[in-house]
Amino acid sequence: MSNPAIITNILVCGIGGQGVMTAAEILAQAAIAKGYDVKKSEVAGMAQRGGVVTSHVRFGRKVWSPVITPGTADILVAFEVAEGARWADMLRPGGIAMVNTIRLAPPVVSSGLYKYPDDPVAQMRAAGVTVYDFDAGAIARDLGDLKLVNTVMLGAIADYLPFPAADLEEQIVGRFRARKPQMVEVNQTAFDRGRAAAADAARVDAAG
Repeated sequence: MSNPAIITNILVCGIGGQGVMTAAEILAQAAIAKGYDVKKSEVAGMAQRGGVVTSHVRFGRKVWSPVITPGTADILVAFEVAEGARWADMLRPGGIAMVNTIRLAPPVVSSGLYKYPDDPVAQMRAAGVTVYDFDAGAIARDLGDLKLVNTVMLGAIADYLPFPAADLEEQIVGRFRARKPQMVEVNQTAFDRGRAAAADAARVDAAG
């Protein structure tokens, strides 16, 4: 487990409606439950469905600012692949990008402000970024609910946090236990499937 004096920086990005802000809130609550000082901020984004959404989560013994500075993020959680490429420069050397390979062009593309890259993952790797990519949507569809992408992506980063994966899982399923107990088991499965997908992607990346 990491020294709590060290600040962990996690940038979550994606498209409106994918659950980016919910994922960031769950991460923040899990860190608070472990006794960390936590700061969280949605520093970019549009409230409408389909707009670009970005959320910063920082936690450690004492955190003063809610904003991650470029080149210092430990983990980039990209719910959409091109958004992962767009924010990859936020990662520190040795940081990882956990990327859902779904392609959803946001309004900045249709308006001509941003060109959608031909191969966002290749672009990231060419820049020296460690990328663990997989299709979180396919996992969620297999489990019968696309909303489970959120839990899949959180499961994917669970083994890269400075506290046990079980603590993050409990934060997720605890949200359902009281209100929608029928959703507990499927979210546990989605979490486990996300962890397994990330492990598989890491092995593929290591093999080159």
